[in-house]
Amino acid sequence: MKKYISFFRLRFVMGLQYRSAALAGVATQFVWGTMEILMFRAFYEADAAAFPMTLQATCSYVWMQQAFLSLFMAWMMEGEIFNAIVDGNISYELCRPVNLYDMWFARSMANRFSMALLRCIPVLLGSVLIKAPYGMMAPVSWKAFLLFVITLFLGAFVTIAFCMLVYISCFFTVSSMGVRMVAVSVVEFFQGGVIPIPFFPEKVREIMELLPFAAMQNVSFRIYSGDLSGKAMEKAVFLQVFWLIVLTAAGRGLNRIAMKKVVVQGG
Repeated sequence: MKKYISFFRLRFVMGLQYRSAALAGVATQFVWGTMEILMFRAFYEADAAAFPMTLQATCSYVWMQQAFLSLFMAWMMEGEIFNAIVDGNISYELCRPVNLYDMWFARSMANRFSMALLRCIPVLLGSVLIKAPYGMMAPVSWKAFLLFVITLFLGAFVTIAFCMLVYISCFFTVSSMGVRMVAVSVVEFFQGGVIPIPFFPEKVREIMELLPFAAMQNVSFRIYSGDLSGKAMEKAVFLQVFWLIVLTAAGRGLNRIAMKKVVVQGG
């Protein structure tokens, strides 16, 4: 366990060094979040009763989405891992006395958490200062805030577990680009990255909420605003734990198969 903690710590510290990139990201996320909110405002002004969430809850959802972008966006995968698989440098990784899956999982956690730490505080503080209902709302209760934090980490772990499947699947393909493009598109749509899941028609939403993608950002953001509570919240948290176990088990199993078949070209 100590070696994986060391991998996490080294990557986390390295990630904190990219402060200029984080500053540029914060500016980008403020602009993008503002554009999304202006779009939603136009829809709400047309017919606010047609939407399942209040405008302020939706705005808070958007700001949290921007603040914690690096935790949940599938396109923030490590190119270094893909390159190692494609060009054969994976052989150096296999020489280490570590489990490849655990090492990559620790690295992915460190990269995502370090980027989130640098970006989330400025975005959250800035959004709190924006006039209601367009700014960040306070949590509906302390219990909701506590559950928000817990489910935020659970959702991040589910995202990483899914990305691990994408990494390992590249052992079985000639190029990683196709797998990455499909995975990114599927995750961003079905986790509510384009349109929040509550906005979908009821039958479609019920199916989407059962998928592993809904166990990513959707649960924690909706708990924070009070849109998810009671039995529905308990079910959502259970599905987060369920999909974390399933995706992790699937990733480990696929990794064992890949390690038995991996061939490194060259001399």
